Amino acid sequence: MNFTCVNNSTGALEGFCLVKTVEQKTNVKGQAFLDLTLMDAAGEVNAKLWDYKPEAHGTVNMNDLVKVRGTLSVYNGQDQFRVERLRKATDKDAACMEDFVPSAPQPGREMLAEIRACVEAFQNEPLKRLVLSILEEKQERLLFWPAAFRLHHAVRGGLLWHTLSILRLAQAVAALYDEVDADLLFAGVILHDIDKTNEYDVPATGLAAGYTLKGNLVGHLVGGAVYIAEKARCLPQETPLPDETLLLLQHMLISHHGEPEFGAAMRPMFLEAELLSELDLMDARVNEIAIAMQGVQPGEFSNKIWALDNRKFYKAK
Repeated sequence: MNFTCVNNSTGALEGFCLVKTVEQKTNVKGQAFLDLTLMDAAGEVNAKLWDYKPEAHGTVNMNDLVKVRGTLSVYNGQDQFRVERLRKATDKDAACMEDFVPSAPQPGREMLAEIRACVEAFQNEPLKRLVLSILEEKQERLLFWPAAFRLHHAVRGGLLWHTLSILRLAQAVAALYDEVDADLLFAGVILHDIDKTNEYDVPATGLAAGYTLKGNLVGHLVGGAVYIAEKARCLPQETPLPDETLLLLQHMLISHHGEPEFGAAMRPMFLEAELLSELDLMDARVNEIAIAMQGVQPGEFSNKIWALDNRKFYKAK
């Protein structure tokens, strides 16, 4: 934990952290205390707030950002933090959630700005209007939403990170092959996971806590295809999205998992749909391998990766 020593004689430490778990309990004397798990980017620690009084300490909830002061000791062979003071972080503290949970390597607003700039350059005006309207409507969630519950890009801001990574790949492919309809490919890339904003239950941490009812019953492929059709009907009548273009986009969304065994309703049936599926798979696999290789020493293998047929990967010397 990244605590700062504020008193050398007493060993008092102070710092901001995230409340990962919290439970009110009572000791053998019947006195209330809080049993917490506190975390930041450096790790986590069990903590105790003895003699807990809500009127003095306030309420403490899971996923709260808090400032704590206390001392660190060892109990049953494990570090334990004894909380002496605790308060919730405020806007004046400038404590950013990205400092306390696994997060994308770029701020959400930077990634979204790059994606928007790409859309602004579309030659297809109805397609531009559709994608920009969706980005506007989904902006609040996109800025921190993860791309997965587990597996690839399952971090705060992971959805934009994954989308932007594929978009950059798609831009390179479109520059290489004249046969590619760049606007259609880019639109499909940007929208392919858009309904993940309805698929996952995501608290303020930006880490998925589970699936929503819609996520379990419909999923983001079909849900996304329905959603973009609804948004297309809202476009100005003077610049409607052609029916065929909408069908192509919907096909890209429902086929981008490639194979029915991986959730695709259809296999990709035109060039841009095939490219989206392949680039999506490539980016997901690169991220999964990168995660597995964290902490692996040169000359050693990673653990087996379930999503990659239980293969293990070697780190060259």
